[in-house]
Amino acid sequence: MSRKPIVIGIAGGSGSGKTSVSKAIYEHFRGHSIMMIEQDSYYKDQSDIPFEDRLSTNYDHPLAFDNDLLIEHIKNLLEYKGIRKPVYDYKFHTRSSEVIDVEPKDVIILEGILVLEDERLRDLMDIKLYVDTDADIRIIRRMLRDIKDRGRTLDSVIEQYETVVRPMHNQFIEPTKRYADIIIPEGGQNHVAIDLMVTKIQTILEQKVIL
Repeated sequence: MSRKPIVIGIAGGSGSGKTSVSKAIYEHFRGHSIMMIEQDSYYKDQSDIPFEDRLSTNYDHPLAFDNDLLIEHIKNLLEYKGIRKPVYDYKFHTRSSEVIDVEPKDVIILEGILVLEDERLRDLMDIKLYVDTDADIRIIRRMLRDIKDRGRTLDSVIEQYETVVRPMHNQFIEPTKRYADIIIPEGGQNHVAIDLMVTKIQTILEQKVIL
């Protein structure tokens, strides 16, 4: 069997626990050849747009992402070629001038709210996961995160959730659940599902004689 990296796509709504699942899998294989790519790094460059207009960007819409660049980078990694991963500057709401040099690995975890939305991305994945968590839990997690880590007010978080996050979730994110090979309820708290995923990944890697 030819040597090729394994790509694991992990999607789910904001606050679903997809990042926790991604990190749990990553930590299990720490020390091996594994990497994580966050879809958030591939928000489109908005440097040509006035700052005031950038503030109204809908970051939960598929068009907010530069999937063409993301797909190009995944394809390069699949050929064991390094990439220069973009860095998004949330303060200025556009792509930073910085990039991160990333070397290819044998396991690629691709994590983000809409990684299963684009068929071209799905076609590059060996395993597709969707982390499914109740809306009330997701909004509470988002409130706690945005208030504590991003200096947001409770009112602003609720307004954003009602006007953008919830409708975008229902329109674009939730429907991608049908593309998942495995649906994981409750995210990082679902240790049984994570253990099963780790075992599956281990089996694939052994078949490819990578580890």
